[in-house]
Amino acid sequence: MKCGGASETKPATEETQQIIQHVKAQLEEKEGKTFDVFTAVGFKTQVVAGVNYFVKVHVGDDEYIHMRIFKSLPHENKPPELTSYQSKKGKHDELSYF
Repeated sequence: MKCGGASETKPATEETQQIIQHVKAQLEEKEGKTFDVFTAVGFKTQVVAGVNYFVKVHVGDDEYIHMRIFKSLPHENKPPELTSYQSKKGKHDELSYF
């Protein structure tokens, strides 16, 4: 991984699932709908003044959303924040920096 660059895509972990659950309501508000299925399937990280998580999320049927979530440094004691997302993604769409 290059300094400041995003990592390779890794399989989602329990921690990744917990992070996306923190921002689910933010996404649902922006999309104007609720998601019955909300499962992280893969992610990349980018170390900044905290960590950007780029997460591929399965939201039902053949639909996926790519989310960018900022997690601040632990001493700042802030919840994860949805900073950007891309909707209408497919299972095989590559998770990339956005």
